[in-house]
Amino acid sequence: MTSATRDLRRYLPFLLAALSMIGPFSIDAIFPGFPDIGRDFGVGEVALQQLLSVYLLAYAVMSLFHGALSDAYGRKPVIVTGMAIYAVASVGAAMAPTFGFLLGCRIVQGMCGGAGIVIGRAVVRDTMQGEEAQRMMSKVMMIFGVAPAIAPIIGAWLLGIDGWRGIFWALAAFTVALTVSVARLLVESHPKEKRTVFRPRPLLHGYLTILRDLPFWPLAIASSINFAGLFLYIASAPQLIRDLLHLGADGFPWLFVPVVSGMVFGAFVSGRVAGRASAARTVNWGYAAMLSSCALNLILALTLDHPRVPWSTLPLALYGCGVQLAFPTLTLLLLDRFPEQRGGVSSVQAFGSLMFTAVVAGVLSPALSGSMLALAIGTTCMCLIGLAAWICYATLERRRLARTQAGAASSVVSQIERNEPG
Repeated sequence: MTSATRDLRRYLPFLLAALSMIGPFSIDAIFPGFPDIGRDFGVGEVALQQLLSVYLLAYAVMSLFHGALSDAYGRKPVIVTGMAIYAVASVGAAMAPTFGFLLGCRIVQGMCGGAGIVIGRAVVRDTMQGEEAQRMMSKVMMIFGVAPAIAPIIGAWLLGIDGWRGIFWALAAFTVALTVSVARLLVESHPKEKRTVFRPRPLLHGYLTILRDLPFWPLAIASSINFAGLFLYIASAPQLIRDLLHLGADGFPWLFVPVVSGMVFGAFVSGRVAGRASAARTVNWGYAAMLSSCALNLILALTLDHPRVPWSTLPLALYGCGVQLAFPTLTLLLLDRFPEQRGGVSSVQAFGSLMFTAVVAGVLSPALSGSMLALAIGTTCMCLIGLAAWICYATLERRRLARTQAGAASSVVSQIERNEPG
């Protein structure tokens, strides 16, 4: 193993986890500042929700290009450039003179914020195989899982120091430090001889090839909609904390600590069972946990006279655990569909996932955040869709394996018949 490879293995989980934190911090850290932003610019709840929606939409659209750009120009340059532009957009948001300008900065943040996590998945698959890759993905998700819990806490703390603008100044400082760290410590994993040409026609052809792959669809749906079910609660955090649980700005940990605790534990278990349990069994365990959480949420929403902590949010720990049990395996199965286009596959998957979450943030959350029962029903429906997609993929794989075995048996019989004397 070369010195460069040792450096890559040493720093990779921390760099990728930090890059993955950009998304949760961009979303969750600003929640405590919503009331002050609304007062400063004279806008209501619907407009404030667009600070989340425009970020997610821009993130989703640009995620189609992050992977392809990294396939053409290398993983490291695209990540460094994306993070540098994100830092500039964060400075702009901190100094925003109008709400429209702030929305524009959020769009730029969204365009760049996904570079790290989209390309990071391809980096893992470039350098690792099998159970080693699953352990790395699980390790990254364990570290990443802390972000949604600490983001609103840090946001509330910064709110007391420098108002909502201090949140964006902190995002800028974090991203500058991350940009320097990636530039110094990340070793390029996609050499020049393996790079593709970034042109619209080959890019479109590559995406069409991916989209024509039938097993890709259930895997992409399952990996995306599982988190969307959890994100429904995250996107609804301001209304859930203030209006349903009647807590102040310091009440966000009641929601995020259970979610993150479950996610970290699920990622830990996924890493521990890598190589010991099959991919199908790991994903099945994840769905068992998610469905159990959905059942508990429905029961509590129906039986409690009003939402209360910790009972109304505690079952989300089980859902978070299930999401993280299933996600690393589903992601690796997706990337292995097209070994030569891992960046492109990661981009398409990220686009689909972000479109789900954008719909959740812009449509489902405003519609369902008025009651715990509505939130529980929404999450249960998404979990059931994900389970149906996983069953569909498992069925397709069983049929493919049966055809492969039948073809192999037929080939053996033909060979025997040719070798028999006349």
